[in-house]
Amino acid sequence: MIVVMNHTTSDQEISNLIEELKSSYPVEIQKITGSERTVLGFIGDTSGVDMEQIQEDSRVYRVMRVREPFKKANRLFHPDNSVVEVNGRKIGGKDIAIIAGPCSVESEEQIVGIAEAVKASGAAFLRGGAYKPRTSPYAFQGLEEDGLELLKIARAKTGLPIVTEIMYPQTIDKFVEDVDIIQIGARNMQNFALLKELGRTKKPILLKRGLSSTIEEWIMAAEYIMAGGNEQVILCERGIRTFENYTRNTLDLSAICAVKKLSHLPVIVDPSHATGLKFMVEPMCMAAIAAGADGVIIEVHNNPAKALCDGAQSITPQEFDKVADKMRKYAAIEERQISEVQ
Repeated sequence: MIVVMNHTTSDQEISNLIEELKSSYPVEIQKITGSERTVLGFIGDTSGVDMEQIQEDSRVYRVMRVREPFKKANRLFHPDNSVVEVNGRKIGGKDIAIIAGPCSVESEEQIVGIAEAVKASGAAFLRGGAYKPRTSPYAFQGLEEDGLELLKIARAKTGLPIVTEIMYPQTIDKFVEDVDIIQIGARNMQNFALLKELGRTKKPILLKRGLSSTIEEWIMAAEYIMAGGNEQVILCERGIRTFENYTRNTLDLSAICAVKKLSHLPVIVDPSHATGLKFMVEPMCMAAIAAGADGVIIEVHNNPAKALCDGAQSITPQEFDKVADKMRKYAAIEERQISEVQ
């Protein structure tokens, strides 16, 4: 349930109302100050709340029930778009973030070289897999902790914040210390124990959509993190499983529009995993911008033919440079900008 305040209601009057409501009902009340109105969001069992009585209060403009099961991620609770800021780089609002790097960290020379190249082309963040969840137990599983150390070296040499996937709750302290944005992969989207633990941290979380998850399930996964106190969540559409097998997955661009209507959280697109085909990466990046995405995460490898993981969907640094330049032009058409590297 939400209570929309009148324009004329002062901050003190709002504070007084919050205290009155807390003393009357066993709920948590979250105050959200938007650009146009202030909204009070009720979290908890609101079945006993007298909506009519609250509506009659002169300080209140409107009282509404929230039909969706998610609260903190709901746009009704937070009318303005959320912006996640990491080391001066923004994801959301007018800014479109480019996250780029290899699927897997393979060596210091590889990750540092790619980091330097993508930064020069305009990437604001470096992605790289240290721990790799793979369908086959015989496939390359990543360098794990050694991979994290190599990512830290690349960050030290380029200044790019690093984005990498976590797999185990027992590594959370290490990730909080070493990683700038913690990624939850598609397979772990509904690993609720892991989500709850990450909710207790203050680190930005990049939450990928599950292989066959509905939009509501995806946002509810974000709600698990936010309910724990961490509201720095970035959603990532990475394609869903359908009957089509020409592409690796089916990129659901309509999900961007749906999420923007339902939630205030920023949403980015992963065209590499969504399509699995390098020639589709560029057009899907442009389509993502047109659909309203707040960024893209692109797989870039210096030698895709010899990549230890997902070479078929990786583009070279030279190809990435062209994609990034084209994205700047598309962003300008939408009256937005590529998040600048400080």
